[in-house]
Amino acid sequence: MRKVLSVIGLLLMMLLLISACTLGAQSNNKEETSDSNDVSESTGSGKYTIGVTYTTPESGSTHIGMERFKELVEEKTGGEVVVELYPSGQLYASEREAIEATQAGNIEMTVAASAPVAGFDKRFMVLDLPFIFPDHETAYEALDGELGQTLLDGLPDIGLVGLAYGETGMRQLSNSERPIESPEDLKGLKIRTMENEVHIDTFKEYGANASPFAFGELYSALQQNIYDGMENPINLIDQMKFYEVQDYLTISNHAYTATVGFMNAEFFNSLPKEIQKKVKESALEAMDYQRGIARQQDEDGMDVIKEHMEINELTSEQKQLFIETAEPIYEKYEESIGKELLELARSYSK
Repeated sequence: MRKVLSVIGLLLMMLLLISACTLGAQSNNKEETSDSNDVSESTGSGKYTIGVTYTTPESGSTHIGMERFKELVEEKTGGEVVVELYPSGQLYASEREAIEATQAGNIEMTVAASAPVAGFDKRFMVLDLPFIFPDHETAYEALDGELGQTLLDGLPDIGLVGLAYGETGMRQLSNSERPIESPEDLKGLKIRTMENEVHIDTFKEYGANASPFAFGELYSALQQNIYDGMENPINLIDQMKFYEVQDYLTISNHAYTATVGFMNAEFFNSLPKEIQKKVKESALEAMDYQRGIARQQDEDGMDVIKEHMEINELTSEQKQLFIETAEPIYEKYEESIGKELLELARSYSK
């Protein structure tokens, strides 16, 4: 009888043990399912998520271009890739911060003006030299050709992969003191520039007191007279309503600013080759589309700005004086840029 009871007891213990293991496995499955659902909710239905950050507003051409990028990527990959957009500096207040975050892998992608990129790769300074490109068409030829590709080829060395060039456009001068018709007129003015040595040194060569400042906080800085003036494309002067805190606009076309769309290199290289191809194709198409939007916004913006600001356009003779005054900048940065790359850039304007 004792043996029977022992056997029964042993069987009961085994049943309890099996039951406990089964319940534990079910509990683990629930936890795994819950974690899986959390990831799905945060990344959408795709296997991969590309977060894109930029400082410009939702009304700007960059955001419109990135909306097209999102549409193209998700369509081309059949929803396998989900693109999330973060405009207006909601993640990073400055483009430098956005580039650093992309390098570090804290965000997958950013679109930034080429000027701050020069802080990470000095060769990009070539795009910021004063009057390097006389018009949009010359800039497109250079960026979509050998010069642009040569610059992109070096980005993996700093943890980035270049996808395509867009634009903010031709830069113009504004200030709250007087019309600008010669370098002499800039002497003593406090001018905000982007975070770029070439821009800063160029305006210092003209006699201005130049320094960088975060774009997202620029309106209030101009309003509080921390700066007398700045330089930006027409489309951004309009969208950011800088005409409310500036009185004079000079059409100088003193520099062309491209934007660069790039990704964290490690993330990009982790994508399947076919998806890499589709992402690049989408970026090229979307940023070419963005260029057209930026040009149109320049035209529309001028219609608004002329109602608020006094506008003058540099004559060819006045522009030549600015070009000659800035020639030492080319000499100063030739070594950092590389003589061969500088000559290649200048060749597009000959």
